[in-house]
Amino acid sequence: MPVITNIEDLRVLAQKRVPRMFYDYADSGSWTESTYRANEADFDRILLRQRVAVNMENRSTRTKMIGQDVAMPVAIAPTGLTGMQHADGEILAARAAKKFGIPFTLSTMSICSIEDVAKETGNHPFWFQLYVMKDRPFIENLIDRAKAANCSALVLTLDLQILGQRHKDLKNGLSAPPRLTVPNILNMMSKPRWCLGMLGTQRRQFGNIVGHVKGVDNMGSLSEWTAKQFDPALSWDDVAWIKKRWGGKLILKGIQDIEDARLAVDSGADALIVSNHGGRQLDGAPSSISALPEIVEAVGRRIEVHMDGGIRSGQHVLKAVALGAKGTYIGRAMLYGLGAMGEEGVEYALKIIHNELDLSMAFCGRTDINTVDKSILLPGAH
Repeated sequence: MPVITNIEDLRVLAQKRVPRMFYDYADSGSWTESTYRANEADFDRILLRQRVAVNMENRSTRTKMIGQDVAMPVAIAPTGLTGMQHADGEILAARAAKKFGIPFTLSTMSICSIEDVAKETGNHPFWFQLYVMKDRPFIENLIDRAKAANCSALVLTLDLQILGQRHKDLKNGLSAPPRLTVPNILNMMSKPRWCLGMLGTQRRQFGNIVGHVKGVDNMGSLSEWTAKQFDPALSWDDVAWIKKRWGGKLILKGIQDIEDARLAVDSGADALIVSNHGGRQLDGAPSSISALPEIVEAVGRRIEVHMDGGIRSGQHVLKAVALGAKGTYIGRAMLYGLGAMGEEGVEYALKIIHNELDLSMAFCGRTDINTVDKSILLPGAH
């Protein structure tokens, strides 16, 4: 077993253990992948101020996200097909988040269903991410199922009305479960741990959809349905309708523009997430961390501003908080841990990020994450 010291170690191990189409699904962007790369690279331009001879005892990374106590300002982002990175992946990631004391967000396009995750985590509250489909009765039912499962927040994704072109997914023929072509079979045979896990579970297709939509009961009908269902006509009127139907905490994901941030405030949402969908939608859009400061400046006193995209370390979390984020989300960092070592790997990822956050905060002269602001950054370096 290799010594795991950072998220990159988990990524390398996941690449060895996860079939190519699912690894590539997690670790890629759209078109040229310029925004995908910028999400992480732009953190490097932000420099920290090291302070010395400061009492570093009694440090705390505890804070709140939408009023919920969290062990650090990090939540697990909603990621589709998580249960294809590792058998029962959503359940394992939710368990790891529960143990660590941070929110887990389940994607609409998960392999394990809302009910699966609720049952296997002892009905511990988690967040649910919603995609808006043309089939409104299905969406109403999905919201009601999330309520019944005791989900404590709804994360509404606004930036996937249409699908960005993701070259690797097209070339790999991405599907869940994978099609049994000769290249796929040969690749899966080289991943015996993954295969054994999949043989031991019945959860191999989109659990929130199959069995819940009339006429969708197999891979063929599922593919046909999903290809037609993402709603390009999604508008702020739909946000108002969803907010009313849900009735609880609402977070809007996919905000990159000041005008959209102001509309998010006007919608009555509890928080917004500065996000470009991990660089998987509009290639050439700014990185999330570069878009964050002006959105915080514009609306941060009126709504809780979170961010995701490119976070691979605790230092990235610290820099985002310094620039005004009240919370951050990890998607790929969690998936690398899951693909590498299952539930234990997700726990590793969370511990790595927490340790890096804790130590970096101390080196910057702070002992409480709630006192971190842009004064810990070098002027002009962000």
